[in-house]
Amino acid sequence: MTLRFGAEWLPSALLLLQVQGSLSLSGPHTVTGTVGGSLSVQCRYEEEYRNYIKFWCDYPCLPLRKKIVQTTFSEREVRSGRVSIRDYPANLTFTVTLDSLTEEDEGTYKCGILSPFSHDPMFQVTVSVFPDPQTPCPTEIPSPKVFTSNLGPPSSLPVTTWPSMTRQETPDPSQHPRSFLSNVRFLLLVFLELPLLLSMVSAVLWVNRPQKSSGRRCNQPDYEKQ
Repeated sequence: MTLRFGAEWLPSALLLLQVQGSLSLSGPHTVTGTVGGSLSVQCRYEEEYRNYIKFWCDYPCLPLRKKIVQTTFSEREVRSGRVSIRDYPANLTFTVTLDSLTEEDEGTYKCGILSPFSHDPMFQVTVSVFPDPQTPCPTEIPSPKVFTSNLGPPSSLPVTTWPSMTRQETPDPSQHPRSFLSNVRFLLLVFLELPLLLSMVSAVLWVNRPQKSSGRRCNQPDYEKQ
């Protein structure tokens, strides 16, 4: 009966210790940073944990799992790779800093305190990492080959065809003086000699016409005398 009663209360006692530990430690629930930058997480603890070791670990932060970084009893900064931690006993705070952030750093972590006599107080923190807005995307940079490959050489443009067309439509008389003078001479001959030729033809016809009519009249009296 006594063992069974103690087993029923064990989960409740562990839950109470966890709640008491979380109340002994506080900090931001969410922190954000950009790729390539850095961010800091400041956790605050109670007076009784002044001389205890502070740590930073991955969720769920199991007891036997190695911590990412943890402090020593001195106030100096301790670094492990891109993560550093430093305790400030005078302010009852310790700060965790993440440098050269990458998208893989995004996730859930915990800041905690090693307590040899009770449950380790821990506080859960969510880290979000966003791309740097000042870094252009590679797809937005246009390739110069796309534009130059579609353009033809300048000589392929039909610019030289226009002068030849205008020369054929509007000839310049100064470039062909002989043909122009021959055309003028032909027109003068047509307008001057043609009326003279017509007048000569009409005169010949007029002269020949009376001679035929007079011959007929002279023959008429001979027939009458017979």
